[in-house]
Amino acid sequence: MSALRVGPARRVFSRPLPLLLGAFLVAPPAAAQDGGRPVTWVDIMQVRQVEQPSISADGRWVALTAAPDRGDPQVVVRRVDDDTRYLVPLASHPVISPDSRWVAMRLNPSLEEQERLSGDEPPRRGMALLSTADGQIMEFEDVAAFEFDEDGSHMVFHHFPPRDTDEGDDAPGGGDRDGRGEADRDGGAPLVIQGLVDGGVRRIPGVRDFALEPGGRVIAYSQSQAGPGTSGLYVTPVDVRPEAPMDAIHQDPDGHYGSLTWREDAARPELAFVQARENDDGEAGAGAVLQWDGGGPDVLVAAEDAPDGWFVPADAPLRWSDDGASLFFGWRPLWEGEAERLSGSASGGAGAEEARSGEEGEAGEAAFDAYDMESILADRGVDVWHWLDPFIMPQQKVMWPREKDRTYWAVHHLGADVRSGGGRDLPRAGSTVRLADPDLPTLEIPENGTVALARSDVPYRVERTWVGGQSDAYVVDLHTGDRTLVTERLRGEIELSPGGEFVVYWKDGAYHLYGVADGVTRNLTAGFPVPMADEDHDYPEPAPGYGVAGWMEEDRAVLLYDKYDLWRVPTRGGEAQALTGGAGREAQRIFRIVEIEDDPDPYTEGAPILLSSYHDLRKNDGFYRIRSDRSGVQRLLEEDRGFDFVAKAEDADRVLFTRESYDEFPDLWVAGADFSSPRKVTDLNPQLAEFAWGSAELVEYRSDDGRPLQGVVIRPGNYQEGRRYPVLVYYYRFMSQRLHEFNDPSVNHRPSFPVYASDGYVVFLPDVRFEVGRPGLASTKSVVPGVQHLIDMGLADPDGIALHGHSWSGYQTAFMVTQTDIFATAVAGAPVGNMTSAYSGIRLGSGVARQFQYEQGQSRLSGSLWEARDEYIDNSPVFFADRINTPMLILHGDEDDAVPWEQSIELYLAMRRLGKETVFLQYRGEPHHPQEYANKLDWSIKMKEWIDHYTRGTPAPAWITEGVPYRGN
Repeated sequence: MSALRVGPARRVFSRPLPLLLGAFLVAPPAAAQDGGRPVTWVDIMQVRQVEQPSISADGRWVALTAAPDRGDPQVVVRRVDDDTRYLVPLASHPVISPDSRWVAMRLNPSLEEQERLSGDEPPRRGMALLSTADGQIMEFEDVAAFEFDEDGSHMVFHHFPPRDTDEGDDAPGGGDRDGRGEADRDGGAPLVIQGLVDGGVRRIPGVRDFALEPGGRVIAYSQSQAGPGTSGLYVTPVDVRPEAPMDAIHQDPDGHYGSLTWREDAARPELAFVQARENDDGEAGAGAVLQWDGGGPDVLVAAEDAPDGWFVPADAPLRWSDDGASLFFGWRPLWEGEAERLSGSASGGAGAEEARSGEEGEAGEAAFDAYDMESILADRGVDVWHWLDPFIMPQQKVMWPREKDRTYWAVHHLGADVRSGGGRDLPRAGSTVRLADPDLPTLEIPENGTVALARSDVPYRVERTWVGGQSDAYVVDLHTGDRTLVTERLRGEIELSPGGEFVVYWKDGAYHLYGVADGVTRNLTAGFPVPMADEDHDYPEPAPGYGVAGWMEEDRAVLLYDKYDLWRVPTRGGEAQALTGGAGREAQRIFRIVEIEDDPDPYTEGAPILLSSYHDLRKNDGFYRIRSDRSGVQRLLEEDRGFDFVAKAEDADRVLFTRESYDEFPDLWVAGADFSSPRKVTDLNPQLAEFAWGSAELVEYRSDDGRPLQGVVIRPGNYQEGRRYPVLVYYYRFMSQRLHEFNDPSVNHRPSFPVYASDGYVVFLPDVRFEVGRPGLASTKSVVPGVQHLIDMGLADPDGIALHGHSWSGYQTAFMVTQTDIFATAVAGAPVGNMTSAYSGIRLGSGVARQFQYEQGQSRLSGSLWEARDEYIDNSPVFFADRINTPMLILHGDEDDAVPWEQSIELYLAMRRLGKETVFLQYRGEPHHPQEYANKLDWSIKMKEWIDHYTRGTPAPAWITEGVPYRGN
């Protein structure tokens, strides 16, 4: 079923669709052209990106959003087999109907309207419905969600609730769910069933929520109306006839119905939901889990069935088991003070509390006592940080909105009474089993009906601050709730087999297989002929594996990756088999499975498997095919370009993918299922041919330690042989894989490569190989030889080289200029200047301390501040700022949620004290990467002005020479 939950409307009309603009006609690939013009910031803003691409089930239609960096989006609908194209302005998020006759999409307010009304109530989106037969569209206002039925004969959509009006509670349909009064209940909004064959329309008022049955036969909806007895949960056929039956599943004037969840692939419609009651403020109380299958409904889990101190929230998640014999649901413990609120939700408890407050008021206020200790302390604001807290206080605050509503999985079994089945007792009909709780919080709903995989980080939460994530893993019996430990202190991945017979996990440099039935663990990859741990790992923490790729049917084998190849490893004994036959390692080509479906089933014997390929040396992509029962690869498509698989047509042998290179935009292509006869179907940015875009090539050189390295050199547009150019160096860790990537030409914290390449710069993207304990020096030993190689090639102007980095490479930039004077200037965004103070800083986005990052992660030091004190000092730029002779521009947002912005202050103050050339740009209210468009554009302009001045000697603007004094704004 095609679906996108986005929104409803108020009026319906149709009009001819405008002809598709010429900008979307297919043309030869855009490439850098001699004589092309420089790329401006406005040009960057107008480059369209492909978003939400899809292909119809029959493979005949492609739909996508063409979204500029700044401006209004458009939906493009293209017939694959001819030149029929449609364009819908202001549209996005297209969904093609199952029969390919319609495309539904959001209609968005224009950028002008959004900015004009930014201080007022924002405009609402609508929906457009396009006929692929003739390009006619119907437009609907105020649409919050829409969905096609199973065969595409009907469209169901839900309106936004009416906005608040001056009429208040008497307004038709009730108030806005986001703006109702204290004593208002959500009055819902119209639900519309639109006939797409006969054009009929059926309108159901006062609907709060809806769920279309997967077979498209019926729709369930909760309804709230002003009169008693009309609020409830209903089911009706997906039918536009006014006389279509409407069956009440459950009715309650104060009813709240949530988590409407249909069972997939059921012979007849089967619905689970949570029913609760609301108080006068519209707050729902404790819920019950119910099931409806045409009779009933049956109460599966009543409110009183919850354990003491627990309850089922009104929005508890529900999940059917694959066989429909069990229903998983979430419940949670009561927080302090919640029991009274929940008990009052169904009985008008809030009103009683208001009455008591009124009585106290009538009795008169108590005399003021200036020395009442309790009254004084009521206004205190203190957080208690305890050394044994599982999470530090900032992390608790970030987690609280999520943790206070966190539910824990339980399961209710609808199946037969206890009987023996496969050596295991099956559950008693009607039994409810608790599976997870605060001590075992993370449980994955399994595909099998016997056991689930669960993890607990509870024992390691304190040390997580400096070690990072660890957990104990368990298998949980779905019938009894019994828990069996699989392994402790797990840091790597872990996965339960689809049939529930095995658990595979990465630990101590190997994959291990745990047998659920016998509890025996064996090393799956001991004696493997190739390394299974990450061969490029350069962090203090243990090296991870390359990942579990999938499973064979009946749990008979697990598929594992090494760096290059795909292995089939039997679970019940036998030799491992390289399904790619070692071709990957032999050619240094990395193979990975392309998952055509969102939730793929285990592979059957002999099944074809589609692979993507990436050549580790040449950096190009391709597609290959293998079989699940034998070794050997078949090449389908490979070129010196980048490819990205998008989708396969559900009912046709046709695939949708993108092709790109540095100077080729990743437009959409279609081909046969074997990638035969590929054909380009979009050309969103033909204007790119106007620009001096530049061209990319791979270079090779060695680090100061003699290690082979690679990098990407982007030569400027209109390049002239023998001329030396200023160079912009942009890096992070590995960058050479970008050789065939089209650079995202957007305005953000990064330099836009085409802006610089079209303006006469060489752009250099070098790889970095790090060392534990010496990250700054290792970076220097990797980057500087690459820069020298460009000078030796006669390509780089040795007096015009700029170094740019942000975040981790912002740190590297700040450190590197303490070690070398090869750069004319440096730009450091959100850098760490002092590892000794950053070590105990807070990542405000998550609330976690940064200690783990230094001891185990990206910062790559060999221990704590006290164990590796010299490393913290030796790798901190501020301690060597006296050696900096390179002018530096620093950027930081003062609400950075990753790197404390005080780190830039330390670096700036050190350079200022030493009389070094530096400017610090503090962007107010910005996080780790600037988000406000005005700030992103300002930063991009200032960065370019700074680099131009120090590499090419262009006149410096006043903000560089004089600064910008504060004047109250």
